Amino acid sequence: MPDLTVIIATFNSEKTLARTLDSILAQQISNFECVVIDGASKDQTTDIIESYEIKFEHRGVSFKWISEPDTGIYDAWNKGLNIATGEWISFLGSDDIYLEDALQSYQRAIRNIPSDKIVHLVYSNVDYVEDSIKILDLNGVWSWNKFKRYMCIAHVGSFHNKIFFATYGHFDPTYKICGDYELLLRPKENLKTLKLEKTTALMEAGGISNHLVGKAFKETYLAKKTSGGVSEITARWDYYLAHIKFFLKNF
Repeated sequence: MPDLTVIIATFNSEKTLARTLDSILAQQISNFECVVIDGASKDQTTDIIESYEIKFEHRGVSFKWISEPDTGIYDAWNKGLNIATGEWISFLGSDDIYLEDALQSYQRAIRNIPSDKIVHLVYSNVDYVEDSIKILDLNGVWSWNKFKRYMCIAHVGSFHNKIFFATYGHFDPTYKICGDYELLLRPKENLKTLKLEKTTALMEAGGISNHLVGKAFKETYLAKKTSGGVSEITARWDYYLAHIKFFLKNF
């Protein structure tokens, strides 16, 4: 059984997917699993996925994929969770890439966790890039006081203990943008995290949350109230503050 499973959700990802899969094939270890869940793409995405079956086989890496309609990224990720066999699971965007020592570094950090210590999430630093040019370092440190107000860590490439999903459930597919934040809010201050102090992935700018900013703010507001236990006053204050910051940044 592989220690790690990487889940990728795709939909019409023909322009970026090969680069993402190449970054997984370039990893320094092979005892992990890659699962691709495609939402019935209309372009060449499934042809690309199929062409990589032999490449993963040659590398000795377990590779699974399905293509069928879904209701969005969180529905796709849930399908991936249902077939994942790794004890630790990550979610990588179809336009994001791992650095070549990423999985080896995660695996080492996970294996060094004492047997009597519970860790739900191992996360790292991520470079936010646009056309391979770094825009921002996503290098926050998780604390409940910060996290209940904003997503202060990078979810891209973070590995979740399978026990976490057994305890707190899967993603809520009614969310379309901020379902990862909502899920990680559920444990509140009981979320046990471990930071891997290195950069493991490049996150490409231009994701769905950047194109639907207003909806992202609304979902974040809802997640804070329903799953994070944040008061109405605080959640609404954060909601308006986010709009002001976004306006000033773009202005």
